[in-house]
Amino acid sequence: MKVLCLWHATYSELAQIRSSLPEKTEVIAPRGEYFSRFEASFSDVAPHAIDADVFIGFALPKGILEIAEKLKFFCWLHSGCDDLDHIGALSQFRQGGVKLANIRGANAVAVAEQAMMFVLALAKKAVFKHQVAQEGRRLFPLYADEYRSAMLSGRTIGIIGIGSIGSRIARHAKGFDMTVLGVRRNKDQPVEHVDSMYGIDELHSVLAKCDYVVLAAPSTNETAQFFGRPEIAAMKRTAFLINVSRGSLVQEQALHEALTSGLLRGYGADVWHRYEYGRSFPMGFLPRLEVHKHPNVICSNDQAANADDVLERNIQWGTQSVCDYIEGKPISREVNLKLGY
Repeated sequence: MKVLCLWHATYSELAQIRSSLPEKTEVIAPRGEYFSRFEASFSDVAPHAIDADVFIGFALPKGILEIAEKLKFFCWLHSGCDDLDHIGALSQFRQGGVKLANIRGANAVAVAEQAMMFVLALAKKAVFKHQVAQEGRRLFPLYADEYRSAMLSGRTIGIIGIGSIGSRIARHAKGFDMTVLGVRRNKDQPVEHVDSMYGIDELHSVLAKCDYVVLAAPSTNETAQFFGRPEIAAMKRTAFLINVSRGSLVQEQALHEALTSGLLRGYGADVWHRYEYGRSFPMGFLPRLEVHKHPNVICSNDQAANADDVLERNIQWGTQSVCDYIEGKPISREVNLKLGY
């Protein structure tokens, strides 16, 4: 069995992977110079891809799947698989009988903490008050609407998508004495720390009750652009919206209008819509309407998972799925190729 790492794995990473797999498993990684070690060029991996049984990696060089004649299992070292779907890989896997796994949940702790950071930073006007303090100004009059912080204690947070990240956010929210409402496809499955669970058809009634709304749903054809004017109109004018899922879940025009008209108190996001060449014109990787520059927005750019412990857990969980496949066991975090998650 031959396993190809699609990144410039360090010697310690290779040793970790080899020690976790059955004996006589061949594990290969590209060597040499690189610009980003978490990706590799076609020429770097092509000689090994031709007869590899398993791929594991963070990025997929264009053209590699077409020459991977023996490939039967692919482990994607990310939580979502929408990027693979965009390039047609899921369709190729379905046609070729290739099994797919991801590492959903590996970054849940880090992303949930980032979500709570956005909640607190928006509520407490952290960036604004930091800038005021640096400038040596005083905020007056005291307790005025434009200066007063919001509270978490006794307030209601709605979490759209109660998976590994959403359930962790619920746990943190309970530490702030918040009421937690959850929205998910299967509302009959109770989740610890969620006070009430609702179906997606009940979304608007949930939004009306919330002081904070966090989007943590998977990125699928059903969730793409699903949060727009009707959803924002259903929210309280004093509510905050936070997105730690995918930028494509929120309609940018509606978001811009809400933030500039007072329909939405603030927005926090680690994710932004990607306008890809060939799928949109003009292309770009930040909001066309520069939503990220609004004074009532706090943001990062795909940094929630850039935290201690995450890389090690990514590789560990991915290796476990590879081991499951090689040993013929049920595959940890196997992806349903029809659903895309």
